[in-house]
Amino acid sequence: MSEPAGSWKMQFPGNLAWSNAVLVTQGMVPYDAVALAEIDTVCARLRARAIGPEAWCDEWVAMGEQIEAQGDAAARLGHERSAGHAWLRAGMYYFTAERFIHPGAEKRALGERAILCQQAGLLRRHPCIEKVEVPFEGASLPALFMKAEPGIGADRAPTVVVFDGMDNCKEMSVLFCGLEFAARGWNTLAIDGPGQGESLRLRDLYARHDYEVAGSAALDFVCARADVDPQAVVVMGYSFGGYYAARVAAFEPRYAAGVAFSALHWDLAAFQREVLKRQQADPKATAQSTFHFAWIMGCLGDPEGAIRKAERFSLEGVAERITMPFLIVHGADDKVVPVTAAHRLYEALTAAPRTLKIFDAEEGGSGHCSVDNRPLGVGYIADWIGDTLAARRPAAESTPVMPSP
Repeated sequence: MSEPAGSWKMQFPGNLAWSNAVLVTQGMVPYDAVALAEIDTVCARLRARAIGPEAWCDEWVAMGEQIEAQGDAAARLGHERSAGHAWLRAGMYYFTAERFIHPGAEKRALGERAILCQQAGLLRRHPCIEKVEVPFEGASLPALFMKAEPGIGADRAPTVVVFDGMDNCKEMSVLFCGLEFAARGWNTLAIDGPGQGESLRLRDLYARHDYEVAGSAALDFVCARADVDPQAVVVMGYSFGGYYAARVAAFEPRYAAGVAFSALHWDLAAFQREVLKRQQADPKATAQSTFHFAWIMGCLGDPEGAIRKAERFSLEGVAERITMPFLIVHGADDKVVPVTAAHRLYEALTAAPRTLKIFDAEEGGSGHCSVDNRPLGVGYIADWIGDTLAARRPAAESTPVMPSP
């Protein structure tokens, strides 16, 4: 389904890369992390300029600096919540600005600025969030832990471990997942695994196909906390994280359930080869930048090497190993991941209690990871998690789950 020119879903007709990037930022509107008027102002300025990565970065950084200054002014007056709101928005705009900068010192510096502003805002707006480090292969993975709302449920609460997509970060998922989950009495660990967010930008940790390693580290971390029910930990991934969640569910059975918010059971190498071909013809024709996939794979400057590495990112013969309850949520109009991947993953889950939910345009939430109505998609996921944990509770009580040594 094509979008009408100038619609909110296609701000830059003929430029899918820019339009998709704006859509990702607009997806944070329901969580008070960005403002539509500010986004519209940036887009209007960009339409008045020549298309190019310099223009993109300049305009988003300019908006970020304007809003960051507002936060600084509020902080000087002791208005911490207002300061936090401004800093959070500024950080989101810096994160958007960084998107089309080629990896290097400038990208790293802007990525760090984005994270610092986002977290300064999050910690002031949401005191239930903690910055944490998850031990991982002699180092650690950065994460944000949002606690369940007090007074709802037990002291040891169910917990959802959320892995990002290719273009997102824990500072986003802690809001669009964590706020809903906290209101239901659950904790959320939003984590930047290898190839994601802060782990990629500031720690040079690249994507890996065996994501169960990161999944096990996250599970060990939350199970060691006194406020987590170790029998009720769910793994969830969105966008590219849909592959990661399925991989974790297949090889880390201590999780109680799994969720793929966008399914990636497909030939990733063949898909990326087609993306590369289209980018060589027109860099604006795909949702990815020309360097992003190679960068997250640790193959910057070697797109063919990234595609060869992608051959290992497959759920062929892996999805069949999943035995825990597993939910697949996908949009019928997903422009990033074809909906056929969701059906293929569902069919592969022959041995598992499985649920497939496809959101269509009439219902809403039909875009990639329900970006057009994310509260709808996340609400459906939360309902499923609640029902699934309730159904398995008696069995779980008789079968303790302990962290691995």
